Amino acid sequence: MTQGAGQEPVVRTATLRDFRVPPYARVPVQGHSAPPGATHPGDVHTSNAHPGSVHPSSAHPGDVHPGNAIPADELPDGYTPTARDLPVINRGDTVQVRVDPAAVPAPAPAPRPDGPGPLYVVGDVHGYLDELLAALYEQGLIDTEGHWSAGNARLWFLGDFTDRGPDGIGVIDLVMRLSAEAAAAGGYCKALMGNHELLLIGAKRFSDTPVNSGAGTATFQAAWLLNGGQKHDMDRLQDVHLQWMSRLDAVVEEDGHLLMHSDTTAYLEYGTTIEDVNDTVHEVINRNDADECWDLFRKFTKRFAFRDEAGPQAVRELLGTYGGSRVVHGHSPIPYLLGEVGGEDGDGEGGSGPVVDGPHVYADGLAIAMDGGVTMAGKLLVVRLPLHD
Repeated sequence: MTQGAGQEPVVRTATLRDFRVPPYARVPVQGHSAPPGATHPGDVHTSNAHPGSVHPSSAHPGDVHPGNAIPADELPDGYTPTARDLPVINRGDTVQVRVDPAAVPAPAPAPRPDGPGPLYVVGDVHGYLDELLAALYEQGLIDTEGHWSAGNARLWFLGDFTDRGPDGIGVIDLVMRLSAEAAAAGGYCKALMGNHELLLIGAKRFSDTPVNSGAGTATFQAAWLLNGGQKHDMDRLQDVHLQWMSRLDAVVEEDGHLLMHSDTTAYLEYGTTIEDVNDTVHEVINRNDADECWDLFRKFTKRFAFRDEAGPQAVRELLGTYGGSRVVHGHSPIPYLLGEVGGEDGDGEGGSGPVVDGPHVYADGLAIAMDGGVTMAGKLLVVRLPLHD
């Protein structure tokens, strides 16, 4: 399996660029060690990677749900869904669930003729194909050749396959292939819609067409570049990739777990059942209206709805509407939730940089965060559910 063979050197961008972060977090991205087989040449801070990128603006006063970050009447000038003040949760507000990496790959789950196989979830990948292959192999889900080896196991990706990392299209190709191989073996490999899938679809379809952001001029192209869009991904993007992304569901329920990409209550604006939400999202994408797609992207980019005192109630509202006993999400990197917001060169709390050993359970145990922050020297998480804290 090759990563971006024949492509230009990768420009690696920082997750920190997603937000208007506090001054202590504004540090250039430095090189860091990677797992064997992973290469990340040319680490460059996003502000240098795309000079002159336009910040899209999209404030919609009055539509912020309780628990969703900044109140509507406090939105700063030029507010966008990707440039915002970042609230930090105290370490005592989250429960860290340690997942010890296996010294050898776990055995493939044995077939169960009397029911479905074990359930696994994958956090945000963002183009880090080598790290994904290593994590799937450690869990016994693929073999040394990268083929499905888990029988009737069930695997869900929580979205955000591209941008920032070296081979986003390679990641999509892998997931598409594993979907076919898993189905043939009696299991399945499926994926959810993330905000970066919406961003890539919009950048390809609408490019620099202005959209109604509510606070100034915005375009999908500018937002894509601002958030780590990679030219080699766009060059390799084909119709089959666009069609596959456009058909992804936004939310599902599996074994009492409500799976979604973003830690936001904005899903409630698209339907009162899981089927309604997914149908509405697909209709928006198929109508091919730039303004409508931008509004969908903007809402799916919201985050932190499950933090602080309002968090548990926000989760309960989602669970009460769609079912399930726990929400499992990606989108917001665990190092941010823990306050470990240093640079990639190890400038986090205690001077050791962001440390992620596994998922984090929070909001009174009702929410599980799965974005290990692979773009900021964290960990790409592949975890078997249920978790026990």
